[in-house]
Amino acid sequence: MTKPFDANTRKTLVDRLAAIEHERWSHWQRYMHGKAARQDDGSLLIPADLVARWEKQIATDYADLSADEQESDREQVERYLPIIEDAFRSDDAPA
Repeated sequence: MTKPFDANTRKTLVDRLAAIEHERWSHWQRYMHGKAARQDDGSLLIPADLVARWEKQIATDYADLSADEQESDREQVERYLPIIEDAFRSDDAPA
C-alpha cells in the first residue's frame, strides 16, 4: 500500500492542481459563453444543437467518445500530468 503525501506536500499539490482546474474551467466557460446568445436580462441562451451535442457527450463513457473527443480529454490531462509526475519524483513522494 502506498503511503500518502505529507500534509504540506499534499496541500501544495492540491493548490497546483486546483489552479489548473480553475484555468480549465475558465477556458470552458469563455468558450461556452462565446457560443451562447446574451439575452436582454443578461442570461445566456445556448443554441439547441450545442445543447444536444453536450448532453450526448455527458451521457457517453470515455471509451465510447469519438477519437477527436477522446483527444480533447487527453489534452486536458496533459495539463495536469507534469505536476503529478513532479510530485512523485520529489523527495516527499510517498514510498
